[in-house]
Amino acid sequence: MVTEGAAGYRTGTPRVEAALQTLMADPDSPERVHRVLECALVLAGAGVAALYAPGDDDLLCLVDSAGLPRTLYGLRGTYALDGDSPAARVHREGRPLWLGPRELAARAPSRRTPAQAFSLAALPVRGGSLVVVGERPAGFDPGARACLERIADAVAAPVPAESAARGELRGDSFSLAMDSGRIEVGDDILQLFGLSRDRFDGRVETLLGLTVPEDLPALMSVVEADHMSLGDRELEFRVLQPTGPPRWLRLHGRLVPGGEGRPARLVGTVADASTLRPDVTDVARVQRLAAALSTAGTVRDVSQAVVSALRRPLRADRIALAELEGDRLVVTVLDPPDPEAWPELWRLEWRTEWPDAPVRTMPTLAAALREGRARIWPAGTALEPALADVGPGGLAVLPLPAGGRMAGACLIGWDTPHDFGPDERALLTASAGLAGQALLRAHAFDAEHELVGMLQRQLLPRRLPVLPGGVAVARYLPATAGLEVGGDWYDVIPLPDNHVALVIGDVQGHSTAAATLMGQMRTALRAYAAEGHPPDVVVAHANRLLADLETDLFATCCYVQVNMESGSAWCVRAGHLPPVLRHPDGRTEIVETDGGPPLGVLRQAEFPLGPLALRPGTVVALTTDGLVESTDADIDEGLARFAGALDASDPADLGPVADALLDGARRSDDIALLLMRYDGMASRPLRESWTVWRVPQAAGQARRFTRRVLRSWGVGERDRDAVLLVVSELVTNALVHTDGRIRLDLTLVNHRLRVAVADTSPRSPVKPTSIGWEATGGRGIVLVDAVSDAWGTVPVSGGKQVWAELELGPPAGPPPTPGAAHRA
Repeated sequence: MVTEGAAGYRTGTPRVEAALQTLMADPDSPERVHRVLECALVLAGAGVAALYAPGDDDLLCLVDSAGLPRTLYGLRGTYALDGDSPAARVHREGRPLWLGPRELAARAPSRRTPAQAFSLAALPVRGGSLVVVGERPAGFDPGARACLERIADAVAAPVPAESAARGELRGDSFSLAMDSGRIEVGDDILQLFGLSRDRFDGRVETLLGLTVPEDLPALMSVVEADHMSLGDRELEFRVLQPTGPPRWLRLHGRLVPGGEGRPARLVGTVADASTLRPDVTDVARVQRLAAALSTAGTVRDVSQAVVSALRRPLRADRIALAELEGDRLVVTVLDPPDPEAWPELWRLEWRTEWPDAPVRTMPTLAAALREGRARIWPAGTALEPALADVGPGGLAVLPLPAGGRMAGACLIGWDTPHDFGPDERALLTASAGLAGQALLRAHAFDAEHELVGMLQRQLLPRRLPVLPGGVAVARYLPATAGLEVGGDWYDVIPLPDNHVALVIGDVQGHSTAAATLMGQMRTALRAYAAEGHPPDVVVAHANRLLADLETDLFATCCYVQVNMESGSAWCVRAGHLPPVLRHPDGRTEIVETDGGPPLGVLRQAEFPLGPLALRPGTVVALTTDGLVESTDADIDEGLARFAGALDASDPADLGPVADALLDGARRSDDIALLLMRYDGMASRPLRESWTVWRVPQAAGQARRFTRRVLRSWGVGERDRDAVLLVVSELVTNALVHTDGRIRLDLTLVNHRLRVAVADTSPRSPVKPTSIGWEATGGRGIVLVDAVSDAWGTVPVSGGKQVWAELELGPPAGPPPTPGAAHRA
């Protein structure tokens, strides 16, 4: 099986003569030069053909090219006329130059080339040079050389568009100054736009205003300097007519860089394209594909854009686009997606949503990928079953080149016999080059996006804790614009005595530095809260930490600490949005408490406390500005809309409430959302405390206090002995090994008693691994570990708290009431 190009040039010079005779029959056609270059591709088996002519500043400038993107072969847009490039040499010497892979490697060892070897031919033409590149290691054979020499004799390089920059405008030429938007146009272009010379004001906006609105974005992508790269651009667009349908025009232009006080200029030609091919070879289709691929971010988006651009114009029955990963082809899009529409061998490899298979299972496809050229097989061609059933009426395989390698392949199949014309091959070749570059870019986007998402997931809580007397849910949406990770975060921190801290914050900017700082702030707030500090002290400590980090970034934060037993809460704001409360009657309230500056702005800032009163059924909502701020409304209006949406929600299930609040959110910024519904505790704990004085009878006094409390709570005698032992050992340990104040706390909830002894020493007791008979200490912690169900230590402000928990039996008497014990 051979490619269309290979089959073409083996027929020799007669086919060249026939093709050139047809093209030369219309010498005024604006497409004549491009069609001649396409002949070089088809008849000589080349990958790209480029025509150069002398331009401005002693440069040999690209006039036109056909085939694969010339950058894949290292061809530039300009060459110095006195340089040693093949194009410049043949222009000066007037003799063709044939270079094989070895000669090219010796001439330019640092040139960026494809993986496989290729050959280059440079031939003189009237007024310029013709450069043709093919991927045949043996070089161009005599038949191909004869074809190229005949083509070079027939083609004449037109005056390059750069000459327009010097004021030498032809009737179909234009020159646009990129800084001012002033444009010089020839008379023929004005006639195509329906303007007279005296009615034209020299502004490009005047011409753009006469185009069909649907075509304006594609035109703007060319006339805006930020989106243009050095090199040629070609597209088709429509202009409105006084009567009748719009007229199709074709623009061919390139950006000429400025310098020495001269602005950059877009120069080129505009010609009537209304009589050119209206169907699959319409350059507008490639133009629209390029526009779609420029906005396609993911591999799936690229695949869908290719399918939309090719299947309908080619009237194909199925299209598959697969990404090349190592030695496997992983299908990213199948159209139609129904598995029954594809070969049985494909369905055997249907592992997940899409199939994948080793390239070696399809030798014909593997050969096409190695060759790197579009290959076409008509109906009846003997192919392996995995490919034959894709296109029984005809099959086209488009390798997708990108960055010197193959990024994947596109398979297009027809069920009924399909007649492949030369125009279709040009469309397929151009589409393959665009799709390959976009696929490579999208693959990098997907990989980086996954890395960013993984980093963000690692910095945020994996799951929220189970709360006593409440339920919390959280949502995080990363920004869809760009790939940089954001600095929004949330946290739910369980605290002793059934307290809970709700935290939400936002670090300035979107970068890895912001994400790193976000992780530091979340960790710092959690650590300060676990030490037992009140909310204003927690936020003040975090503020000083951020100021000491000497970063240029700042952070905003809202910290709400809730007593889940009583429903009382305190709020501290550091430059952040206030909490929004949804009361049990459905009324919403934006809590306008006083706040301090953002964290990291002032080292000695004040962060006032604001009280909140929660009743069972109240929902506390905390969010970041990405959800409520937009370009068309200020933050107060957005916060009011957020409160209204919360008012209309049903708080029975907070998951759907959070999803509804995020529905339709603008994704230009990260969004964090934290909701907590306060339900109140079904059974409130019983608590009693005792201050231990440093007297010889301190341990005995602590035991007597504990015995009275346990009796009032109805704790049985068997359980009392174990509790008294734990109290005695913990209090004695604190008296012997620490200085300062000691406090004993007893808490009973659901038949589980917690004994906690707090002191001013940060040093935690350690259970000894072994105790000898002669040891005088260390047995207290061993006894505590033996009789309690769990024990440990937690830091508190300036010291620690050693605690132990014991599971008790049912009460001996009626249920006690809070505060029934006598306080000493």
